[in-house]
Amino acid sequence: MADSAQDRKLPASRRKIEKARADGQVARSRDLGHFTAVTGGVALLLALAPELSDWMTRLLATGLRFDRSQVNHPEAMVERLLVLTQQMSAVLVPLFATMVVVALASSLLSGGWNFTFKPLLPDFTKLDPLSGLGRVFSGQQLTTTLKACLLALVLGGVGTAYLVVRWNRHAELLAMPLPAALAAGGALLQDGLLLLCGVLAAFALVDVPLQRELLMRRLRMSVEEMKKEFKEQEGNAEMKGAMRRRMREMANKRMMAQVPLADLVVMNPTHYAVALKYEDGKMAAPKVVAKGADLMAMKIRDLAREAKVPVLQAPALARALYAHAEVDQEIPARLFGAVAQVLAWVYQLREAMAAGRAVKDQAPTPEVPADLDPHNQLKPGNPPDPAAPSAGAEA
Repeated sequence: MADSAQDRKLPASRRKIEKARADGQVARSRDLGHFTAVTGGVALLLALAPELSDWMTRLLATGLRFDRSQVNHPEAMVERLLVLTQQMSAVLVPLFATMVVVALASSLLSGGWNFTFKPLLPDFTKLDPLSGLGRVFSGQQLTTTLKACLLALVLGGVGTAYLVVRWNRHAELLAMPLPAALAAGGALLQDGLLLLCGVLAAFALVDVPLQRELLMRRLRMSVEEMKKEFKEQEGNAEMKGAMRRRMREMANKRMMAQVPLADLVVMNPTHYAVALKYEDGKMAAPKVVAKGADLMAMKIRDLAREAKVPVLQAPALARALYAHAEVDQEIPARLFGAVAQVLAWVYQLREAMAAGRAVKDQAPTPEVPADLDPHNQLKPGNPPDPAAPSAGAEA
């Protein structure tokens, strides 16, 4: 069931605002467009006032001058009227075009450029009379209607007051010669238009933030909508868990493929296994190619046995490597000595096996700094467990 307006109390998210913008929902102020269009026209009139005055004088003089032949031939009067209309359009069309361009520019300033065809697509939900009545009597529509009525009343009141105050000056125009009447009438028109521009400016200052507030109020979200959007952005938890498991499986497969190529596997007998590799001249230090705990440690041990990779049981070193070394990374510098000791033993073991003789030296017991052994960190101050199995090796 759709959320009611009372449930939508949370501010709109950035994603919903962007989606609404893509659907054509942008905060546009009509009053700002009216103000900029009228102001642009008035500014253009003021800038071109002398030229326009001369043009109007010539146009009026030409229109009132005709002879008997033109009166006796109506078609000639029609042609004359067309010529005068063209001359008038040559001035008025650029003026109105300028007003339209200024209005469009103000619309871009208030809401930005937003090109979309979605508002032109048919929406059959708007044919529902019940939803139509809801839109007609909605708070936003009521606000817009009241604002338009107030603007009309204020403009009408200001215009009426201006005519009443300047009525004598308007009446004096009838007694003036035509050029003087045009100049005085232009001055009166200029004052009236500037007064109307001031009224439109006041309404635009109120309407611009009002339209933004109404849009944000219309885009408010409920808790359920916020949760749904969060799930869509973050993705399904089960799907993400499955993807993480799949990625872990792929990483483990790549890691296990490196075990047969290792030089040595260091183990705690039952819990940890770390596979090491070192290539002289190519690596600055031995590198961990695989590591695991519990079941994974047993798999590493079994793969090492199948590939005949030496397996050394050194619990302290295995715990330290597992805790402080990462796969595909070099071992910590403080473990260089211990690892070098066991690798030297591995190289001796390989030479002896290649020569077909037995290795006389026993498997080493490498010394690990106490602070690198997690066992000592969990039980600080405790002496080593004498029951812990001693180091041993498998080949």
